[in-house]
Amino acid sequence: MQRRMRAPAIDFARLRRDMGIVNGFSAEVERQAASAVDRFADARIDRTDLELVTIDPPGSKDLDQAVRVVRHDGSDDAGFLVHYAIADVAALVEPGSALDLESRRRGQTIYFPDGSVPLHPRALSEGVGSLLPEQPRPAVLWTVDVAADGECRSVEVQRATVTSRARLDYAGVMADLDAGRLHPAVAALPDFGRTRLAWSLRRGSVQLDLPDQEIVPHEPGRAWTLRLAPRTPADQWNAQVSLLIGMCAGRIQQQAGVGLLRTLPPASDDAVADLRRAAQHLQIPWTDGFSPGEFLATLQPDAPTTLALMSVGARLMRGAGYLALDAESTRLPVERLEHAGVGGLYAHVTAPLRRLGDRFATEACLAVTAGDAVPDWALTALPALPKTMSGSDSVAATAERKSVDLTESVVLSDQVGQRFDAVVMRGRDGKRAPEIFIESPAIVARCENAPDAGTRCVVEVTAADPSVPEVSFRAV
Repeated sequence: MQRRMRAPAIDFARLRRDMGIVNGFSAEVERQAASAVDRFADARIDRTDLELVTIDPPGSKDLDQAVRVVRHDGSDDAGFLVHYAIADVAALVEPGSALDLESRRRGQTIYFPDGSVPLHPRALSEGVGSLLPEQPRPAVLWTVDVAADGECRSVEVQRATVTSRARLDYAGVMADLDAGRLHPAVAALPDFGRTRLAWSLRRGSVQLDLPDQEIVPHEPGRAWTLRLAPRTPADQWNAQVSLLIGMCAGRIQQQAGVGLLRTLPPASDDAVADLRRAAQHLQIPWTDGFSPGEFLATLQPDAPTTLALMSVGARLMRGAGYLALDAESTRLPVERLEHAGVGGLYAHVTAPLRRLGDRFATEACLAVTAGDAVPDWALTALPALPKTMSGSDSVAATAERKSVDLTESVVLSDQVGQRFDAVVMRGRDGKRAPEIFIESPAIVARCENAPDAGTRCVVEVTAADPSVPEVSFRAV
C-alpha cells in the first residue's frame, strides 16, 4: 500500500526553544564538572578485579551501570551472584555547589532525536563519571545473592573503584549468545533474566510490550523518519538486573523509614475488568488464577490482538509517583509504598548520571546498610525531590510526545490520500477516538471509522499538518 517516502528535515532546536529547555550550562557549572574529583576516594574499596561490562544502546556515552552475573559454583540450582556497579555521582558533585544546584533545577536528562539535554555537563556524564571501558571509576557497588527461584537472599552496598572491561550493546549480546561466545561477565544473564521475570510475574508485576516509536536519521543526510525501536531479549534480561537493584533499594529504605521510593498504586478494579472484557471480546483465553501480568505474558508477540490487549493493559499502570519517606509515610499501608508494576517496593538508584533522585536514594541506601546516619545534604533534599522528579518526568514525556507528533506530521505531510496497512490498537470506548498503528513508518494515530481493536485494516491519511502538529486517518 505504501509508496517510498521522502526524508524531510526537522528543526528540533525550535521545539526545545518553544518548551523553554536550555541546553547549555554556565561557565562555572562546566568548570566544576570538568574539575570534579572523588570526594570519597579514601573510603573506597578496590574492586577493579571484577569482570564487569556495560550494556547500552550503540553510541551511548553516559554509562551509568556495569554488570556481572554468574552462577554460584556453576550449578544450575545454586542461584546467582550479581554485581552491579553504578556511577557514583554523589562523589563528584559537591553539595550546594553551582553544579549541584543546576542538576536540582533540571531533574533529569531530556532526550530529543538530535541529541540530549543532559542533567550534568558532558565532561561529567560522558567523561569522569561515566563507566567507560578500561577506565577506573568511582562507583557504588551492589552485590546481591539471588536464589535459583529468583528470590533475593542478601544484598551489600559499598563504595568501590571498578573498571568496566567492555562496552556491549543489546544486539551484540544476542549475536554473541547465538554464536556461543557470551562475555564471561554476562554468561548467566539469560538464565538470570528469565528467572527473575518469572519471579516477578508470580508477584503480580506487569510487563507491557507496546510499540516504541523511534525517530532516526534517514540515510543519507540528517533528515528523519520513524521506526520501531529495536528490542531484544537482552534488553529485558538487563532490565531485570536494574529492577532487582531497585527493589533491594526500596526495601532498604522502607525498613529504615528514609529515602525516596518510586510508587504505583494497584490497578483499579475497572482497569482489570476492562482488560478481561477486551480479552473476552477478542476471544483470547485468560487462565483461571492468572494475574493481569501473567495473562499479558502469555500473549503471542506478533498477533494483532496482542497489540490491542497491551494498549488496554496500559491502563493498569496509571498513577506512578515518588514518595519521600518520613515518620508519617512509614505509617502508611505497605501497598501505598509499593510499585504495583514491579510487584513490590522499588526505588530509582541505577541511573544517577541521567536522573537526579537516584543520587539521593543511593546515599540513603549506603548510609542505612553501613549503620550510619543519612548525610544532611541528602536528608534535607529528600522532601522536595518528589515534586522535582514528577515535574521533570512531565517535561521528558512532553519532549518525547512533541518530537513524535512533529515527526509524524512532517513525514506524512505530502502523503495525504495515501493508504497504509494498519492494526487497530484501540477501538472507540466512548471517551477516546479509535487509534491505529502502522509499522513502517512507525505511526500511532487517531483513525475514523476504525473496526474493532485487534483488527488489521487499510487506512488513508486524511490530515498531516506540521503547524499543529497533527496527523489523522480513516479506515477504508
